[in-house]
This record gives sequence, structure tokens and C-alpha cells, in this order.
Amino acid sequence: MGTKRWGHVSVGVALLLSLLVLGSALPDPEEFDRAFPIVEPDSGHTKLRLSREGLEAIRRINTPIAAISVIGPYRSGKSFLLNQLLNLSCDKGFGVGHMRDTKTKGIWVWGTPVELTIDDTKVSVLYLDTEGFESVGKSNVYDDRIFALATVLSSVLIYNLPETIREADISRLSFAVELAEEFYGRVKGQDVAFEPAKLLWLIQRDFLQGKSVQQMVNEALKRVPNNNGDKHIDQVNQIRDSLAVMGDNSTAFSLPQPHLQRTKLCELKDSELDQSYVAKRDQLKELVSSITRPKIVQGKFLNGQEFVSFLEQILEALNKGEIPSTGSLVEVFNKVIVERCLKVYSGKMEHLGLPVNLDKLQESHEDAKDKARELFEKQHFGRHHATQSGLKLDDEIQKIYRNIQLANEYQSSKLCEARYSDCEDKMDHLQVLRLPSMAKFNAGFLQCNQSFEKECVGPAKASYKQRMSKMLGRSKALFIKEYNNRLFNWLVTFALVMVVVGRFVVKFLLLEVGAWIMFIFLETYTRMFWSAESLYYNPAWHLIVSVWETIVYSPLLDLDRWAIQICIFIAAFIIYWRCYGSRRKRSGRSLLPLYTRGGSNRPRSD
Repeated sequence: MGTKRWGHVSVGVALLLSLLVLGSALPDPEEFDRAFPIVEPDSGHTKLRLSREGLEAIRRINTPIAAISVIGPYRSGKSFLLNQLLNLSCDKGFGVGHMRDTKTKGIWVWGTPVELTIDDTKVSVLYLDTEGFESVGKSNVYDDRIFALATVLSSVLIYNLPETIREADISRLSFAVELAEEFYGRVKGQDVAFEPAKLLWLIQRDFLQGKSVQQMVNEALKRVPNNNGDKHIDQVNQIRDSLAVMGDNSTAFSLPQPHLQRTKLCELKDSELDQSYVAKRDQLKELVSSITRPKIVQGKFLNGQEFVSFLEQILEALNKGEIPSTGSLVEVFNKVIVERCLKVYSGKMEHLGLPVNLDKLQESHEDAKDKARELFEKQHFGRHHATQSGLKLDDEIQKIYRNIQLANEYQSSKLCEARYSDCEDKMDHLQVLRLPSMAKFNAGFLQCNQSFEKECVGPAKASYKQRMSKMLGRSKALFIKEYNNRLFNWLVTFALVMVVVGRFVVKFLLLEVGAWIMFIFLETYTRMFWSAESLYYNPAWHLIVSVWETIVYSPLLDLDRWAIQICIFIAAFIIYWRCYGSRRKRSGRSLLPLYTRGGSNRPRSD
């Protein structure tokens, strides 16, 4: 009973411990219910660097992300506006400049995203607060980096402007215009690389002198007269003309002042604020929600992990040069795509199997290059500056192709050298045949030439073919030169051997006589004329050569290969015939006189 009780207690303790461990492993939702820095300025306040604390708050998000950023001049009420959009008090939400010592530096994110359902997709909306422009102790390049980063990251970019639109505000949009021209609507009917943020002009003022805020924006974006051809004014007008690209991607909204005492805004409740402001603020919330869309990069929604990777890419691009440019941004984005295209090209070429002929190599190169370019055209970022990335891709492909060409030449030389050496060895072997045969030499010559033509491929074939032709020519000339002399010596030796065989072995008179005639003809002919070479032009010699070639070599029998075996067989047969065959012919009379040991059996006459 006691044992059972202790068993239940131990199980309960184990269960409690496991719950405690799991509870400690799971993040506390309230831990992320605050603002986090995601990008901070470096020590010189010129470039940006990542803040890991805020990135961890984003990485945990698994659903598609949409980002809403508020940009604008220093002390223009951006942080207060974000708190209003998030329904947060100043004490809990983003730090407001006149309320806290810590002002916004870099870019901050609210750790708890707002969940929205957009087109039947659950989307996590992040709100980003940016450092104000034109504050003391900063360079213009730093402001440009903040603006560029917010422009690329955001789904909605709220340009918060107090009172009116200044020329500096329009000039700052030149970067956004470049981005729109580069990335938006790259190819009609296809997925864009990524769509720039929806631009929302937010003008905070109480009256517009009878004009709507859209009219005010349109007037500010009118071309400036330039009768004197001022280059600066031309640049200003160029920006205004380019802003037409963002015409369908921007909207304007006015927001009255919430209260006359701006320093006490954080202490006031909605009931104490100007009611016209509260009504317009609620309209602004609805407008922002209606134009918010999840961030899409290359036709794909970004979750938290992918959004952080995207942010790292942008920051690398913006910090790359002294001044952030669309070109550097495009280059960094296309870097991964170029590498992917190079892998496609290399993969196609790896299946080629070196060495190959130059025509086939060139054809495979063009095919693999077309595949890589096709992938690049589908996936690359930008329209104008992407040309540089395309040229870089072509340059890298050409480098790989040159290496493949060198490898092909090496493999071709290696293979052709092996075939050349094999043929050279074969020709040397044919030079020293025991029984010289022109037919066998010609067959080996042809076989060697055919195997070389078939197996030696690639760029080295032309040079090795010339070497092969010279080597075969020399071998054939040397063989022909030695062939007649060796055959003559063989025939003389053969004649003498047949004389001995006909006289003493088989004792066949006709064989012996024929052998003597052949020997006398060969010897006397060479003595009657200047040299043995003159014999080689005689028709009788040609007949002898023809008979010799028929006996020595044919597709069915190569006498040179089997000569020793055949000679041993014949010798064995003759010995057997002489030793055992003569016993069966005792009654026959010998061709030669025989001497007996016992003498005659006749009686002596004396």
C-alpha cells in the first residue's frame, strides 16, 4: 500500500516537473508586447546594422507578413501616430520624443503583430517606426538609407508630413521612384520581383484653403517652369515626371491636429481629443487596413524567417556603397539568383561527358546558357540595373565554359595520346612478325586507323590525326622495304628445309626435286642480276608472294600466331610415323640397302 502511494507521488512529481520545463521553454506572449529595435545606426551615424533582439521577435512569426512603416521629418509625430494606429498609450507603445529620453534611433518594430485576414489569408501586420529625417548630428546619406530600407521592406509606407509638402520631401522620393521603375511590373502579366510599398501621403494640418489633400499633392508634383534651362530644375522635374509611375500605387490623406497642446497628447484620452481628429484617425485606420497586402518577393509570401533574410539582403545592399543606390540594391538581390543560374548551367554541362567534339561542346554550351538565361529572366530583380547582373551572369558562364574547354582539351589529348600509343605499339609489333604478311599488316593498319578515328574525339583530334598519318606512313614504308627481303630469306630457308624433308624424312623424290628447283631459282636469279631487288619486279615473284600470303594469313587462320604449335604437331606426327608406322611395313622393301648383324643363312660353298 505504501509502495503504491509513493508510486503515485513520484508520477505526480514527474508530471509537474515536465509541465514546468515545457512552460519555461514556451515564450511568454507578453514578452513580445513591446517595441524592439531591428536596425540601429553605427557609431558614425552613417550606416545601419542589425539588432538581433528585434529580429528574434520577427523570426517566430510563421504566417505571411505585411509591414507598415511611418517615415517623415524629425519630431513630426510618427511614434504618436503609430501608437494611435495600434490603440496603444504612450507609456506602453513606441517612445514619443517629448515624453521619454530615449528617442527612436534606426528602425523599431512592435513585437506583437496585428492579425488580419486578407483575401482569405491570415496575415501578421508589423508596424515599424523610423528615425526622423534632418535631425542634428546625422548625414543625409544616413537619412537616405533609412528611407530606402523602409521603402523596400514595407507593404504600406506612410509619409507623415506636417503642414505641407516641401521640395526636399519630393526629392527624397526619387529613390522610391527608382525602386518602382526597377521592381514593379517588370514584365506585364508575370509575377513581379517584389511590389514596392503603397505610398500614403499623410498631411497633418487643420485646413487646406478649400482644396482637397489630393489636389494639394497634385499641385506640389506639377512641373516647375524652367525657361533658363537650369540643370537642377531639370532634375527636379525629372523626379516629378517619374512619380507618375507610382500614380496607381499612392494615395493622399489629411489628418487634423489632435489637440492644441501637443506636448500633452500622451496624457489625453480619446474623449479629450479633437473629435474631428478621432473620426479622421479611425478613417485612416480603415484606409491603411484596406491597402495593406502581405509582402511578396518573387511571387512568394514571406514568413518571419524569410522576412529577416530579406532585411539582411537589403541592409547589405544599402551599406555596400558610400551612397545607397538602386543599382547596388538590385545587384545584391540578383547575387543569389545569378548563383542559382550558374548551378543550372554547370549541372547541364556536367552531364556532357568529356571529351567531346567542338561542335557538340558549343551546342551544349549554348543550350545550357539559354536555360540559365531563361531562369534569370524569370527570377531576376529590376528592369534597368539588372542588365549589370545579366552581364555578370554571362561573364561567369564564360569563365566556367573556358574551364570546361581546357578540361575538354586535356581529356581529348589524354585519350588521343593513348590511342596513338596503342597504334604505335601495334605497328611496331607488325614490323617484327615471325612470318611476314602484307595482308596481316594491312588488316592491322586498317583496324588501328578505324579505332583511332572512332575513339579519338575532341579538339586534340586534328593534331593527333596528322601525327597518326605520318606514323602510319613511316611504318608502312618500312614494312614494305623489309617485307620482300625477309620473305626472300624465308623462301630460301624454306627451300633448304624441304630438300632435307624430301630426302631424309618423307623420302619423296618430287618434293626434293621441287625444293632444289626453288632454291636454285632464288639463288641463281640474284646472281644473274645486280641485286635481289630486281627479283621483286618479276611476275614469278608476284605469284610466289600471292601463294605465300594465302598460306600465311587469312581471316580464318593466322599462321604467324600458330606457327610454333603447327611445327610441333608436324614434328610429333613425323616422329610417330617414322617410329611406329615403319613396323607395320616390315614386309615392304626398303628404299636403301640395309645391313643385318647375323649375315646370310646360305651354306658356305667351300
